[in-house]
Amino acid sequence: MDVMSRETLDKLHGRPASQSCGLVDFDKAEVRPGIVNGTWILVVRGDAPCANMRIELVPLIYIQRPDYWEIEVVGCVAGPVCLPQTKPFTEALPLDGVLGTAGIEVVGASRRQQISVP
Repeated sequence: MDVMSRETLDKLHGRPASQSCGLVDFDKAEVRPGIVNGTWILVVRGDAPCANMRIELVPLIYIQRPDYWEIEVVGCVAGPVCLPQTKPFTEALPLDGVLGTAGIEVVGASRRQQISVP
């Protein structure tokens, strides 16, 4: 299963990295069944290090379907400074189109968690 061409992926990886976003640690990640049979939703919880940080679950881009599809927990600061107060977050992501052959792997700043999905 081709997800993206090698040429397009190389163009994306050749761009400069963002300076206002980065990986964020998470406390808990779990996969729950969706409303429709055979669908799944990833739910991730944790504490953002900045009060003005937006958290997103961002699937990586692959040429071929991996065993475990990596999904990054990314925080972006909205504004010129990080307001140094933690805030809890709960983010959800439907896993349609971003499931590896065995499941997913949630990637935070200092740890990873593989979750098998039927």
